[in-house]
Amino acid sequence: MGVISGLVTSVVLFVISLVIGAAAIYAGGYLVAGTDDRRKAVWTALFCALGWGLISFVFEWIPILGDLLVTVLGFGVYVGVINTQYPGDWVEAAAIGFVAWIAARVVMIVVGPLVGVGALGVPWA
Repeated sequence: MGVISGLVTSVVLFVISLVIGAAAIYAGGYLVAGTDDRRKAVWTALFCALGWGLISFVFEWIPILGDLLVTVLGFGVYVGVINTQYPGDWVEAAAIGFVAWIAARVVMIVVGPLVGVGALGVPWA
């Protein structure tokens, strides 16, 4: 029973985190680009999280420079994924990411201590 309850808990926390991240990206996409597509926000959050995770896996082990590389390259992947999913250029993609980060921070201040999860797909949230 312990393994199954742990798996169910992990799936539930993953879904909650994905919903928070997708809602934040949806808010950014809606406010900056006028895009009203929840499905796109969910996929964007998922791909941003996968990209950031891959960058972390590849570069985090490097002494001294690893964290800097993960931050710079991870931010580039984050904005790049948003840029491929939403209309506009890199500046608008960065604006969508910034609004998403603000929205995720606000939600995490309220919900984070209650649930104990982050906002999947939104770095530093």
